[in-house]
Amino acid sequence: MKSATHIRLSKIKKSKSGKVRDIFDLGDTLLLVATDRISAFDCVLPTGIPDKGKVLNQLSAWWFKQTEHIVPNHMLSCDTKDFPEACQADLDQLKGRSMIVKKAKPLPVECVVRGYLIGSGWKEYSQGGGVVSGIPLRPGYKMADRLDTPIFTPARKAETGHDENISFAQTEEMIGPALAQQVRDISLALYEFACDHARKCGIIIADTKFEFGLCEGQLILIDEALTPDSSRFWPASSYAPGQSPPSFDKQFVRDYLETLAWDKQPPAPSLPEEIVQNTREKYLEAYKLLTGRDLDI
Repeated sequence: MKSATHIRLSKIKKSKSGKVRDIFDLGDTLLLVATDRISAFDCVLPTGIPDKGKVLNQLSAWWFKQTEHIVPNHMLSCDTKDFPEACQADLDQLKGRSMIVKKAKPLPVECVVRGYLIGSGWKEYSQGGGVVSGIPLRPGYKMADRLDTPIFTPARKAETGHDENISFAQTEEMIGPALAQQVRDISLALYEFACDHARKCGIIIADTKFEFGLCEGQLILIDEALTPDSSRFWPASSYAPGQSPPSFDKQFVRDYLETLAWDKQPPAPSLPEEIVQNTREKYLEAYKLLTGRDLDI
């Protein structure tokens, strides 16, 4: 099965590439294309995961529709019938993995919400006196424990490498107190809404990150939302605090890479077919559990 790791359109030049998404400027709008690239330890791997980009695109679109009552978003259309004439010759590359969106000025802050203590949050809590992003937490939490109340732990976006965890006070300094409070409140509301839905589907959303932008003075949700790339999804049936739970996200790939004698510097190693297929199945399973339908492949 072939993966789409590089998108080249015949009539539109690519304006920017991220770790996963390719961006094409359509003038008044943007075309976002979610590729099948996968990254780990800040390195893009040479091996793609077939249909991963379609999962990210279609799941984001689904969540955007579900959460419009909480915050507007940048999505205009995922239907290729709405795409401009310049895209029509390349629909085989775009179908299912692309979205026309509003242009917005991204905020320089990633809005992370944690409902469970894992990853860098657990590391900071266990090594730094029970404080995460400047928020003091009660003693006694174990790894992967559910927090009494979800917390907002923003990060400063980095052009390369890891984003830097920052305090809410630093967020206020960066974007202003009113906007900082607005993104915090909206992020927590989005997380609570998504967790309630996911729990009914057998998935725990341990943590997630949102990105926001300003469009004509209005705050909107941008980029992706509540996907296996931007969130930690755990199967509720096997969750147990005190250990790192199995996951629907790319932790499967990270775990494999940890078994290799790789220094986590480019170039990254290729993935064997078994890891590729198992990872693909995890993404597809998460999509079906959350939306109740099969991916449009």
